[in-house]
Amino acid sequence: MTKQLDYHTMREIFTRFEAAAPEPEGELAHVNAYTLVVAVALSAQATDVGVNRATRTLFEVADTPQKMLDLGEEGLIAHIRSIGLYRNKARNVMKLSRILVEDYDGEVPNSRAALQSLPGVGRKTANVVLNMWWHYPAQAVDTHIFRLGNRSGICPGRTVEAVERAIEDNVPVDFQRHAHHWLILHGRYVCTARKPACGTCLIRDLCLFEDKNL
Repeated sequence: MTKQLDYHTMREIFTRFEAAAPEPEGELAHVNAYTLVVAVALSAQATDVGVNRATRTLFEVADTPQKMLDLGEEGLIAHIRSIGLYRNKARNVMKLSRILVEDYDGEVPNSRAALQSLPGVGRKTANVVLNMWWHYPAQAVDTHIFRLGNRSGICPGRTVEAVERAIEDNVPVDFQRHAHHWLILHGRYVCTARKPACGTCLIRDLCLFEDKNL
């Protein structure tokens, strides 16, 4: 497994990320905490672009848990049919909407445990919501971060949980809030799976990846 980069290299990497994108943002469209939860839940095994296309009209008519319940499961399916696993996701969205109405007065809770208790919401989804809506430095590790973290030495780990811990333990605290966005975007558009764009990578001289594609 790739070694963990040292503190000074980590600080230089994230200084460069920050200079290139001081306020990175997630790419899932949402209008409030509830629509963010729904969007992230729908994004499992789907692209952000595809989810945004489906939710553009959905969130115009159902941007609260009660409105989603009023729309009904079949009404929801009509909007999200283009998303993979849409039937299972629709069931989870309806279930979590009912829980939010009945147990949380229609509000989205801001604790990781409460979020993870909602159907279809795992640790990654909870961390995305905590980070994007409440600006808590939670680290949501997806396939892009897992790949990039292990390739580069930024946050190596054999499991998603280990990579998450590596970010928390080794990224300087002043970069923690935006760390997962910088890493996701870098993994999605630069350090791609099959043909990484090492020639245009702003951290290529610091990265430990041995098979750089220059």
